[in-house]
Amino acid sequence: MMTAKRPRLLALSSGGGHWVQLLRLRPAFDGCDVSFATVSAAYRADIGDADFHVIPDGNFWSKIGLLRSAVGVLWVLIRLKPEVIITTGAAPGFFAVRFGKWMGARVIWVDSVANVEVLSKSGRNVGSFVDLWLTQWPELAGEKGPKYMGSVL
Repeated sequence: MMTAKRPRLLALSSGGGHWVQLLRLRPAFDGCDVSFATVSAAYRADIGDADFHVIPDGNFWSKIGLLRSAVGVLWVLIRLKPEVIITTGAAPGFFAVRFGKWMGARVIWVDSVANVEVLSKSGRNVGSFVDLWLTQWPELAGEKGPKYMGSVL
């Protein structure tokens, strides 16, 4: 009797609210072989004994920080070879989307609930590269994306 292979899923985000929102999606990861990646080793306590990786944080105001973040995300992707990536952003999620697609992963972007009036800068930049692009505000949904399917908060 054959057993179904569990898809390798990487759940990745920057810190703070992005991390909190990602953790609220955990029930959706049932049935997957899940690894988590984020910007602070302190967040390991939030996920118990699940596979956990720390990546450098970066933002659009620090080019060196962005480069470090890109390299860190790429290293995690090369090591894990996820089939699916889900991210709530921000800059590390942007790199996970871009590199993950090059590596053949299916990618889901969930834009931050904090972006009430406009999509996040990262979200606007990755929309055309993701397999599923979600917003948590119905007013921000559009015909060409993102879609609104509810909020995680």
